[in-house]
Amino acid sequence: MMRIDEVSSLASAVSANIGRVIYGKENEIKLIVTALLAGGHVLLDDIPGTGKTTLARALARSIDGESSRIQFTPDLLPSDITGINYYNQKQSEFVFRPGPVFTSILIADEINRTTPRTQSALLECMGERQVTVDGVTYPVKDPFMVIATQNPVESQGTFPLPEAQTDRFLMRLSLGYPDRSAELEMLEGHADVSPLGSLEPVCRPEDVIAAREAAKQVRVAPSVKDYLLKIVEGTRTSPRVTLGVSPRGSLALLFAVRAFAAVEGRDYVIPDDIKALAVPVLAHRILAHSQSTLRVGDTNKKIIEYILEEIKAPTGD
Repeated sequence: MMRIDEVSSLASAVSANIGRVIYGKENEIKLIVTALLAGGHVLLDDIPGTGKTTLARALARSIDGESSRIQFTPDLLPSDITGINYYNQKQSEFVFRPGPVFTSILIADEINRTTPRTQSALLECMGERQVTVDGVTYPVKDPFMVIATQNPVESQGTFPLPEAQTDRFLMRLSLGYPDRSAELEMLEGHADVSPLGSLEPVCRPEDVIAAREAAKQVRVAPSVKDYLLKIVEGTRTSPRVTLGVSPRGSLALLFAVRAFAAVEGRDYVIPDDIKALAVPVLAHRILAHSQSTLRVGDTNKKIIEYILEEIKAPTGD
């Protein structure tokens, strides 16, 4: 089995490789690599042009995996995602034509621009790593990761993701604008040709699978598990929240903090790991109370931060 220091080295190599094309976003890149090693999916909630698709392609190239991109539109059908059975006249039988989900990194671009029926076509492959077409089940590749994007500003012609779909994403992140120095570096680096074209793999898909297995061995002390559960329970009892974090969310946070600890080179989880990941893993899983007394500008992120402030972290374990 891969050692924890090897997991950390792999994560650093992948992050540095992605950093060659995405400038000034070291923390966001680390979180996406953490999601990869935790076996989860990521929803990038950001305006167009911030590098979401480039980041996903850079991740796929870094692990020497295949990538597919689906441009979600209102007329997209579920079969356009999963694949179809078509009649092959030469063979005189129906043959399955795999859809774009049969890849390592699936880029679901503007996922909220298609109907809920089509959005739900991703549920099975995201949750169970398989696709069922006409009663036959086909496994997807391993590793498999969905990086979906949506524009939070433009709402015309969009279909908000249902809670069941949002809950399938391990993390919800936003890249945002780069700072001035990072944007200057981008202008100089992309002046002649995009560095994405020359990006070389730093590991293989088998290495990612081995790293995932190693991350599962990271220890979580009983007091740290109790701290994690108190935060989750806080979302269910808070007067600011109508719908709290589900048990799937509890597991997601556990998987994420174990992978994050491995990325940091530790074989044990500390409370600071939970604090670092609580917002990206839990904020999109709660529904704020419409009649809450929150100040103007308070968001799901603020609610999770309030809960973190209210719950005391364990020490000395």
